[in-house]
Parts: sequence; C-alpha cells; structure tokens
Amino acid sequence: MFQLNYRDTRPFYEQIKDNLRQLLITHSIHENEKLPSVRELASTLTINPNTIQRAYRELENEGYIYTVPGKGTFASSANSSSQTKRQKDLLTRFDDLVAELLFLSVPVSDLCDHVLRTAERRGNS
Repeated sequence: MFQLNYRDTRPFYEQIKDNLRQLLITHSIHENEKLPSVRELASTLTINPNTIQRAYRELENEGYIYTVPGKGTFASSANSSSQTKRQKDLLTRFDDLVAELLFLSVPVSDLCDHVLRTAERRGNS
C-alpha cells in the first residue's frame, strides 16, 4: 500500500493520513472499498495500532472514510455530506494561497490556466 518515511519530520499518523488521502484522491482506493483493519495496517507498517487509529479517526472527521461497526473502515464517496467542512477548509487555504500568489505578481491568467490544467488531468473539466 505505502511505506513510512523514517527521515520525515512529520509524525507517522500524519504520513499515514497523507498517504491514504492521496490514494483516495487518485482513486487508487475506490469508493466504498474496504481499507485494511487497524491491526492489519499496524502490523504491516510495524507501528502502534493507536497511530493508525488516530489517522483513521482524523480521515473520518474530514469525510474521506467511514466506519461500519463490526464490518470495518471504507472509502467515502466523493460527494458525501461529511466532506463539506473539509471543502470549506481547503477553499479557505486555497484563497490564502491565491492571495499570496497574487501578491507575488503571478498573473491571474496563469492561476486560471493552472487550475484548468489540474482539472483536466483529473478528468473534471
């Protein structure tokens, strides 16, 4: 699935979150696909299960995954209502980045082109 970078300064749970989020965003993990159990992933990565649990809990709060008691943890659909807060957070960060890029004199047309190219690569044009 992925490996942890022991030289990375970020905590393991953040690396796990980022790796899983990337797999979900790129559709390497499909909607409603079952994720490895906490124990299974902890064993694979040879880390404490609490670390995996924390990453799963935060991804669930962000709307990327959901848990069915007794069944496991699954990838959320791209349009789940729980992702609204995450969308708002990301749009706020996006606004801040755009404001900084404009301050650095990046032309608006370049920003628009960049957004369009990214959408085309994702098939969202």
